[in-house]
Amino acid sequence: MNLRARALVLAAMCILVGAALQADDEPIRIGLVPDGLAPEERAPLRAYLTKAMGRPVTLVMPALYTDTLAGLANGNLDFACLGAMMYVRAHAEQGVVPLVQRTSDLQFHSAFITGVNSSIYSLSDLRGKSFAFGDINSTSGHLIPYRELKEAGINPATDLKFRYSGGHPLTAVLVESGAVDAGALDETVFSSLVSSGKIDKNKVRVFHTSKPFVDYVYVARKAVPAAEREKFVHALLALKEGESDPVLKILRAKQFVLANDEEYATIRQIAKELKIF
Repeated sequence: MNLRARALVLAAMCILVGAALQADDEPIRIGLVPDGLAPEERAPLRAYLTKAMGRPVTLVMPALYTDTLAGLANGNLDFACLGAMMYVRAHAEQGVVPLVQRTSDLQFHSAFITGVNSSIYSLSDLRGKSFAFGDINSTSGHLIPYRELKEAGINPATDLKFRYSGGHPLTAVLVESGAVDAGALDETVFSSLVSSGKIDKNKVRVFHTSKPFVDYVYVARKAVPAAEREKFVHALLALKEGESDPVLKILRAKQFVLANDEEYATIRQIAKELKIF
C-alpha cells in the first residue's frame, strides 16, 4: 500500500473513531409527561439514568403531547413516556417500541375534581357546569373522562362548558382557583400535587374516579439500538421500594414491569369509536 493510500485509510479510521466517540458523548434525550415538578426536583432521576446508561441524560418536558411524538419521529427524543392514546398512535405511525410501565399503569384511573364547597358530587351534577379536560391527546385527561361522561349521560359538547387546559397540573390549578367548576386529570399527578403542597387539599376534592384502564408506557424510537433499549429497561426494572425511593417518587411509581402492546387493544377501540385519530 503506498503512502497516499495509507494516509486515506488512517484518515477514514480517525473519522469513524471520532464519530463513535461523539455518539458516546451525545446525551440520551428522554421525554416525560408534564408533572408540575421543577427541573431541579428531577435531578435524582437524571443522575440515576445517567449512571445506568453510561452516558449523559437530558430529561425533556415537551409542551404538548404532539411535540413528544414529533421528537420521537425526528430523532430529537430517544425514549419517552407516552399516555395510552399517544402510544397507540405512535406505534401505528412510527413503530415505537414499548418497553416498560409502572405496575399502577395496568390499573390506572382518571380523577374528577372540584372545589371543596362545590355542589358537584357525581358526574350527573356536571350538567351546565364549566369543565377542564387536559391535553386533547391525553388518555387520563381527555379520552377516558370523555367516555365516562358519555356513559353517565353527559354530552360534553352540549351539556358542559368545557375547555382544554393543556396539561394535568394546569387542570388542577384551574379548579383550585375557581376558573372552572370541575376537571379531570391523571390521578397520580393530582396526588403528587396535593402531597407536595402545590395544590391546597383544603380547596379541591375528588368527587369521581374512573373505571380502571391501562395507561402510560415508556417507549423507544424505532432506531434506538437494542443494547441501549436493554440498558434503559434494566434501569427502570431495577428500581425497588426502600432502595430507590427518591427516583420512584419522581416517577410516581412503586415498581416497573415489562410492557406488552396487546394490552392497548381497548384503548385503540375507544380512540377509533371517538375518531380521535
